[in-house]
Amino acid sequence: MPLYLTRDQWKAIITWFFLEWSSEKIAQRTGIERKRVLRALTWIRSVLLHDVPEIFSGTVEVDETYVGDHWKNKRKVLRDTGTQRGRGTRKQPVFGIFCRNGQVWAEIVENVDAATLLSLISSKVTVGSVVCSDTWRAYTGLAAKGFVHRLVNHGDREYSDGRRNHINGLEGFWGYLKRKLAAKGYIRRDKLFLYLGEYVWRYNHRKKSDKLEKEVRG
Repeated sequence: MPLYLTRDQWKAIITWFFLEWSSEKIAQRTGIERKRVLRALTWIRSVLLHDVPEIFSGTVEVDETYVGDHWKNKRKVLRDTGTQRGRGTRKQPVFGIFCRNGQVWAEIVENVDAATLLSLISSKVTVGSVVCSDTWRAYTGLAAKGFVHRLVNHGDREYSDGRRNHINGLEGFWGYLKRKLAAKGYIRRDKLFLYLGEYVWRYNHRKKSDKLEKEVRG
């Protein structure tokens, strides 16, 4: 393992990491220098990036969201004038896929155009699956790619057709993700992918995480 930590030190860091302790609190609890704890946490997050669903099938939901750029870190002129919300914002776009079995996958993207999103969907979802999305034009080519495309028109405040055509599962994950990132405070953009991977992993293993917390807390 990197950093030349002992097995017991790694066990302690991993345990407190899964309980979402801060690096400062872990350092105080373990007696390990905080810089070493931070490096260990970065290594753990990089490992979690690889523990994600490889491909989805059945009924899936697709959507994008925008994260980052807290107001306190913006120049005053930007804080005063505000920033556009949604597509066109200066924030970082993130694309996600949610399967109705409760599993999610998400990735930072450069843009939310058709070439980017359709390529990701084709690589992560089995052809013939039902794909639910909003009416963003980038999703227009899904049917031509061999998917059954179901639409929800958020512009008309439509969030479900009363059956299974909705993206409520993914909206729920976006809310979870943004709450977690907000609790962390400022995150450097070049580190954002690590935290995204962490919270995808935590969401997909949320039942195990709850069990671990109960065991540790007794």
